[in-house]
Amino acid sequence: MLSAAARLVEQRWAARLETLGLSHAGLIALHTLRGGPLSQRVLARRCQVTDQTMSRTLERLSRSGYVTRVPDPLDGRRSLARLTPAGEDVLATSERIARDDASVIGALGDDAAFRRQLIELIGHLSGS
Repeated sequence: MLSAAARLVEQRWAARLETLGLSHAGLIALHTLRGGPLSQRVLARRCQVTDQTMSRTLERLSRSGYVTRVPDPLDGRRSLARLTPAGEDVLATSERIARDDASVIGALGDDAAFRRQLIELIGHLSGS
């Protein structure tokens, strides 16, 4: 049942993200860039994807106006990806949707309790 519910939530969440011009990979990159500008390689490592995948993700985010690339002040041969004000806005919007939109996760009742239980389950299954 958990697997079926996860697939359905994943599909709904992907559809909602698409209305914002985002993918799951893009959302993770935006969350990660919230901490400050990063090189593509560092961002890829932190997001646990290949450099090639991150390159495509950054290109899409850049076309949408959610990130910009700026010269690296420590190495002029490299650029850093940086969150734009539009990126901050879409990130905040996605967080509101995840928190408030019943069409994404359904009517759970006590969402905070559900999240705590999922975190506990993940911790238990991963041995932490």
